[in-house]
Amino acid sequence: MTGSDRKQIPRVDLPADARLDTLAVREGLPPSQYGENSEALFLTSSFVHPDAATAAARFANEEEAFVYTRFTNPTTMMMERRLAALEGTESCIATSSGMSAILLLCMGLLKAGDHVVCSQSVFGSTIKLLGGELARFGIETSFVSQTDVAAWRAALRPTTRLLFAETPSNPLTEVCDIALLARVAHEAGALLAVDNCFCSPALQQPVKFGADLIIHSGTKYLDGQGRVIAGAVCGPARIVDDVLVPLMRSTGLTLSPFNAWVVLKGLETLGIRMVAQSDRALALAQWLEGHPAVRRVYHPGLPSHPQHALAMAQQNGRGGSVVSFIVRGEGAETARRNAFHAIDSTRICSITANLGDTKTTITHPASTSHGRLTEAQRLAAGITQGMIRVAVGLDDLEDLKADLARGLDTLTA
Repeated sequence: MTGSDRKQIPRVDLPADARLDTLAVREGLPPSQYGENSEALFLTSSFVHPDAATAAARFANEEEAFVYTRFTNPTTMMMERRLAALEGTESCIATSSGMSAILLLCMGLLKAGDHVVCSQSVFGSTIKLLGGELARFGIETSFVSQTDVAAWRAALRPTTRLLFAETPSNPLTEVCDIALLARVAHEAGALLAVDNCFCSPALQQPVKFGADLIIHSGTKYLDGQGRVIAGAVCGPARIVDDVLVPLMRSTGLTLSPFNAWVVLKGLETLGIRMVAQSDRALALAQWLEGHPAVRRVYHPGLPSHPQHALAMAQQNGRGGSVVSFIVRGEGAETARRNAFHAIDSTRICSITANLGDTKTTITHPASTSHGRLTEAQRLAAGITQGMIRVAVGLDDLEDLKADLARGLDTLTA
């Protein structure tokens, strides 16, 4: 029985040309018989069936219905449908975290003997997963420069099945050319997966540039207020529905309905938050460029950023809300001391490695988000001891400048 022949769970009746901001507040499931305007939260582990035959048909996937929250739940489906609509993909599967989304994708697409090409600038845990944990199961990964397309092409093997990029990258905000990487992947018979965490679909839709699969840590901008852990994979139905959903049924990398509901509500304000936070981040980056205690600033919105023009083309003219910068100080020990001093002098910024919050966060990537990497791995990714990452929230811009100036103005050589 094909999907079109099965009884289907109904969809919201929206115009086919509904735009992004409308989808962000409307897509999901129709309301229940009670006519609620705000999406319902279904806190239930299982669902009751009218009779044994119907239960059998639903468990056999002959009828689309809610069966067991490990792999089907109305609240989770609403979040999945909404995020898929925003990303412009056929389907989406929600997961318990961003890292579980990457794991689910790799488990579904790869087997022993397969090869992955990945940017060396991705999140530290992604490097550990692809280069460490999966290697124990016979899956090899080559790490290459985020911005060197020739290096990606040179790393290809006959066994390459997946190219994995994160753009902009964490924390250097390096931007890869999605269209070129998609071409490299497809010419090699591989798929391109893009981690869209830093931009979210409010600024960037990778499928428009040829990416096959989109990864999200919903913990970040999709939630937007630092409340829950969540993840997702967006992509074509032939992968998400036919491969990843059955795998989820067996593995249980499941997003709870409550966390799905929180992300669902966060998506409603995603667009306005990303615009406001991106604008504040650019202004802060411009101020940091002029500070004598700062050696270099990384933000795609700055003309000084190496991939500025590409970022503006891919990211709807905005650089996102993450700003990284290197404080002055000769030698790794001095640079680390100065970075710690600047961080510890803040009174407004939250010292935490999370990002995407309405509260501005500040962290030292070399000892937190990328602390599990070797020094060689960190340096290959451009992460030095003097680097600080600020994820700009909705705090007042002048207050943020004053907060950073407390430490930067009092740095010693």
